Amino acid sequence: MSTAPTARPHHIAIVMDGNGRWATRRFLPRLAGHRQGVESLRRCVRACVARGVGVLTVFAFSSENWNRPHDEVSGLMELMGKALVREVPQLAKDGVRLCFVGERAGLSAGMRGALEQAEALTPANTRLTLNVCFNYGGRWDIAQAAAKLAARGEPITEASLHAAMAMAHVPDPDLLIRTGGEKRISNFLLWQAAYAELYFSDRLWPDFDEAALDEAIADYAARERRFGRTSEQQQPAQPDPLCA
Repeated sequence: MSTAPTARPHHIAIVMDGNGRWATRRFLPRLAGHRQGVESLRRCVRACVARGVGVLTVFAFSSENWNRPHDEVSGLMELMGKALVREVPQLAKDGVRLCFVGERAGLSAGMRGALEQAEALTPANTRLTLNVCFNYGGRWDIAQAAAKLAARGEPITEASLHAAMAMAHVPDPDLLIRTGGEKRISNFLLWQAAYAELYFSDRLWPDFDEAALDEAIADYAARERRFGRTSEQQQPAQPDPLCA
């Protein structure tokens, strides 16, 4: 378990909220905000690599986002396809391992193929693992893990559920950031974020830059992570002066 203070989180998770509002405030279509959000994600990936962060997990498209207007959903799917073509080769060169996390059965055959092809280009990379949660929901993740265990006839325990989760390939997040001013996690990493430090930023995602990331990391570094223990248990044992 981690002790306090921890200077840098190994795993950062982000709810990238505020793209639509960013565009609306500029009298632009909402999709323009999502395009700008891709630019912000590119910047964030580079910043995490430079700061030695090991894992970055982002909430790109939730299972509830299908309820948005048809034009916006269609635009998001098209944007994802173009981003894969444009961004993945550079991610591969930069040593980033790309993983898509979420239910793929509801996606088109073309999109499923594109995700698989993108992942196939980066499996050996070790500088940063980038998890893109796409058609993902925390409740879905818990349910699919339980269903997987039941189908195999395995006992459902905390350890077995954890191993069956869609994020079992990485450690749980240390820091969970949400941009856009809202103070909820919106069905994101419900299991994995049990002991994550939560940080809420008023900045809309397209405006979340390196300085904003550093502010979140600095806030994290000042916190005491106890994992159910007391502060006294977190302190290193002091030598007995009579025995020195």
